[in-house]
Amino acid sequence: MLAREGAKVCVTGRAVDRVERVVGEIRANGGEAIGVRADVTKAGDVESLCQRVVDTFGRIDILVNNAGIIAEEVEIAEMSEEVWDRVLAVNLRSQFLCCQSAVRVMKAQGYGRIINIASRAWLGGPGLVNYAASKGGVVSLTRSLALELGKYGITVNCVSPALVVTPMVLGLLEEEREAALKRAESQPIPRLGKPEDVAYAVLFYAADEADFITGQHLYAGGGVELGTSGTL
Repeated sequence: MLAREGAKVCVTGRAVDRVERVVGEIRANGGEAIGVRADVTKAGDVESLCQRVVDTFGRIDILVNNAGIIAEEVEIAEMSEEVWDRVLAVNLRSQFLCCQSAVRVMKAQGYGRIINIASRAWLGGPGLVNYAASKGGVVSLTRSLALELGKYGITVNCVSPALVVTPMVLGLLEEEREAALKRAESQPIPRLGKPEDVAYAVLFYAADEADFITGQHLYAGGGVELGTSGTL
């Protein structure tokens, strides 16, 4: 969607085939894109990624932090340190590293748009302490960076989806998928999210016209955040 609106896009991830597929789709639709393999939990990979973008396109105007994983639901008494650390690394440390590297470029430009993907789950949910904590950290990171970076012409905002139909969600255990569908039926807009639902919110924050909006948190979850039960 960003490419359709004229952005030159760098797609990144650990799976080269998936990166190349998205790049190919963008190019097939007349957009401009490159793909870079990187593990965004590693500072060296992130620095090389940002340098590649600058070398190719000359600047970094928009950063969308949308890497994320979820582990199997487990109560805290049974949760391993490894599972805790992995979720926090992918969902939160990656956003810190990408923001840190991109901001160095954006400050020199005097312009930037950072959009972080959080989750409705930051409000909490049983068996999700690692995931909820990581997404709560994203919301707080967003607010703090907005306070820090506004004077440099950089806005920082975040989007919190509920469950979106993606390969990650489709990979959930069948009983978890069924439970998610059942919960979705009771929310104000009774369906699961689509990637486009999140992309439109990102597009709004990325626009030049949104230069007086920063530190904001937008739910894109069909109204599920209006309830009290813990869901994604």
